Amino acid sequence: MVEFTPSQFQLCGPPRLRSPTVSGWTYADVYESVAAALPEAPALLHGSDWRSWSAVDTRANGLARYLLDAGCGHQAKVAFYLYNRPEYLELFYACSKASLVHVNTNYRYADDELVYIWDNADAAAVVFQGAFTDAVERIRHRVPSVRCWLWVDDGEGTCPEWATPYEEAAATSTSGAVRCPQGRSGDDLILLYTGGTTGMPKGVMWRQEDLFLVTDKSNRIALPDQPDLDADGLSPSAMARCPKPGPLSLPACPLMHGTGLFNALNTLSLGGSVVTLEGTRFDVEEFLDVIDAQGVKSTFIVGDAFAKPILRALNEQPERWDLSSLRVIISSGVMWSSETKQGLIEHNDGLILVDTYGSSEAVGMGSSVSSGKGAAKTASFSLGADAVVITDEGELVQPGSGDIGKVGIQGRTPVGYYKDPEKSAATFPVINGIRYSVPGDFATIEADGTINLLGRGSVCINSGGEKIFPEEVEEVLKLHPAITDAVAVGIPDERFGQAVTAVVESEGSVDESDVIAHVKAHLAAYKAPKRVFPVTNLDRAANGKVDYKRWTSHAEAQV
Repeated sequence: MVEFTPSQFQLCGPPRLRSPTVSGWTYADVYESVAAALPEAPALLHGSDWRSWSAVDTRANGLARYLLDAGCGHQAKVAFYLYNRPEYLELFYACSKASLVHVNTNYRYADDELVYIWDNADAAAVVFQGAFTDAVERIRHRVPSVRCWLWVDDGEGTCPEWATPYEEAAATSTSGAVRCPQGRSGDDLILLYTGGTTGMPKGVMWRQEDLFLVTDKSNRIALPDQPDLDADGLSPSAMARCPKPGPLSLPACPLMHGTGLFNALNTLSLGGSVVTLEGTRFDVEEFLDVIDAQGVKSTFIVGDAFAKPILRALNEQPERWDLSSLRVIISSGVMWSSETKQGLIEHNDGLILVDTYGSSEAVGMGSSVSSGKGAAKTASFSLGADAVVITDEGELVQPGSGDIGKVGIQGRTPVGYYKDPEKSAATFPVINGIRYSVPGDFATIEADGTINLLGRGSVCINSGGEKIFPEEVEEVLKLHPAITDAVAVGIPDERFGQAVTAVVESEGSVDESDVIAHVKAHLAAYKAPKRVFPVTNLDRAANGKVDYKRWTSHAEAQV
């Protein structure tokens, strides 16, 4: 059993732990069952790199054994510093085998942010690709907890002497399925770091069993709540639902985020295969080329940030791509407009567009489905079976009442935020004896049960699916010698939903390009403002607060 320290779940209600006699589902148990049922079927594709289920299982065993032998003990944290590549999902499989904990790493982060994540997560190992060698070299002395560095060959540079080639670790000799001495458990954790509205990123702690079952229940044939593992550790039910290879899916969005990762993991649990794009930035032509050439059945995107470029390319070259294989597009994390959905359907009337409403902290809060019969209204979702809308007084909002509350969900939810009991208490409250996950979105419920999202009560900026905390940007802006005070706001952007914009107080002239470069030197580039507008006074109140609504309107007027 996992022993959670008080700092991990204090004040947020006890995590749901199983009795010692029941292990609970783990991804490794399910994937080993799939590999036994479909050994020669494709599992991972990346350009000309084609890996069968048997090969991936063998390599994951090698990686698991290497990490254990390198001193990564039970529930040690492994940081994934990778673009979308087959190694990401292969490594996740290995971590589940060895009861090690996945820690996602936003590859857009600057040095200080990387150090924060790996230090906060207590990372014992970091797996990084060649493109990030220089960044790792600069900061590795600042994360003394990391005892193992694995280098993934992406064609850029050579493996540094202080790291081990990933391929060498994957080739580690093993006999049979690898497990740590404590064995596997549904309580084994997955850490998913998210910015949200919490300032510095926080690690959302999911039990493997909870995340697996909450995503698996949407499948046509769902696995039972209780694992049915035989004497060899294989699940007959997981094998039975894979009589032939499953769907081929393409995560267009990053695997480092929940939308891409959760959907890719679900594809593999169905005996399917995941194809990843070779480009490190989303290239709409490469995306459509791969769908056409490989016969991709489903893809995962992040709203209009991806959908609008896709639609634009299809409108400009309607005869270039054959998308007849594509049946499902799944989106989550940012607005996906009704107009864009309708435009995509016009290019393939057999498409089903699933707009899911959820977050790293809450899966299944709502969904809307568009098809050839019509596109769903923008930001309108059917409430999930376990979801509710809760007022500030802790009362449930009744459909059709017009009352406003925050959307929450009960049932299988995360344990809390790693090492942050205060934020855990706020996001995972216990109301009338029921524990909810309440990420912070305000909404009303219509009489027919659909919810209309109103946005966050805070001033969090959502740009292309990335949640950006304004105060973090403001503190960096105020370090610029020409700036005395600053406000960061989000203004509407056709492609990204919102664009970070700075309104700065200065006694002299301000060079916009210099300010933007200054922020990029301290933070990930996507957090830097796209525009900077100077004012003589931000008119803060006596308590230090600033009128974000006023300055958002000001910035919109300037644009």
